[in-house]
Amino acid sequence: MSKKAEEKFRCPWVGMDKPLYAQYHDTQWGVPVRDDRIHFEFLILEGAQAGLSWYTILCRRDGYRNAFKNFDPQKVARMTDDELETLMLDPGIIRNRLKIFAARRNARVFLAIQKEFGSFDQYVWSFVGGKPIVNGCRTLKDIPVTSPQSDALSKDLKQRGMSFVGSTIIYAHMQATGLVNDHLTTCWRYRVT
Repeated sequence: MSKKAEEKFRCPWVGMDKPLYAQYHDTQWGVPVRDDRIHFEFLILEGAQAGLSWYTILCRRDGYRNAFKNFDPQKVARMTDDELETLMLDPGIIRNRLKIFAARRNARVFLAIQKEFGSFDQYVWSFVGGKPIVNGCRTLKDIPVTSPQSDALSKDLKQRGMSFVGSTIIYAHMQATGLVNDHLTTCWRYRVT
């Protein structure tokens, strides 16, 4: 990372002692995603994060990439019970049976949404009117954990059969994939994103 980037003010959740967090913040968090595979990746990762810190999952991202077929929803949808059970022995991911099996179920729903809407991207962006919601938060306390849009998207995904897609998880997905820009107004990424 360049000296200039290090001098820029970041959202305070990044912290100074976690270069991986800084890289994620500077290059991905809040950047609008239009790629279905990346949406699927974040659905798996955000679901795995439930009850844990995002940093815990971020540190295991490569493990999840290996375990879940480079986040290819078609391949994950075809994973067998035996393959999923084997993941319970994989130290590269969080070994929670419900979360592991949810990845396959969610992949199948994801593919059904792609078929219905042409892409998951078309579907998910429709919940925010096709453009990012910019909240203009000045402090961390100003950042919401859910929104009417995340409530609606969560409800719809649950009705379609997904799990680990509560409104808080979906709001985190929306932040990660740029449907929502929750960079603080003092953060250098606020206007760049």
